[in-house]
Amino acid sequence: MVNPFDPRTVLLAKHAQHVVLIHFPIALFLSGFLFDLAAQAKRGSFDAVAYYNVTLAAVFAVPTVISGVLAWHWQLEGRRIHGVLLLHILFAASATVLILATAFLHWLARRRQDRDWRRIRISLEALAAISIALAAHLGGFVSGVNSTF
Repeated sequence: MVNPFDPRTVLLAKHAQHVVLIHFPIALFLSGFLFDLAAQAKRGSFDAVAYYNVTLAAVFAVPTVISGVLAWHWQLEGRRIHGVLLLHILFAASATVLILATAFLHWLARRRQDRDWRRIRISLEALAAISIALAAHLGGFVSGVNSTF
């Protein structure tokens, strides 16, 4: 019998890391997007909070993608990707690219003290939020949480 409190059970499970890690970039990015929207109305510290949230989301997105690839490799033993899993990976990849792009635009705006990219950044953040929502929805089906009865 497996001990649920054994650190090796928690840390070395073949798929658990992705399921746990995915919540960090999602929460950080979506809250950063909301703070960026709030910064439109009032300047102040909302810009800084949005910057740090989106930057941390970009940092956490990298190990999350790696853990997702490892989960696919371990769970499906490298079989061909198709169906819902393929859609999940496509939306997750697009969300990751958009998160990284918006983090870069935040960094660029802070470095140059420039607000010219704000509309483009907000648009990319909205697209990333939609992509995150779709990837998360499909990920629920992949993991079995949203299974049909």
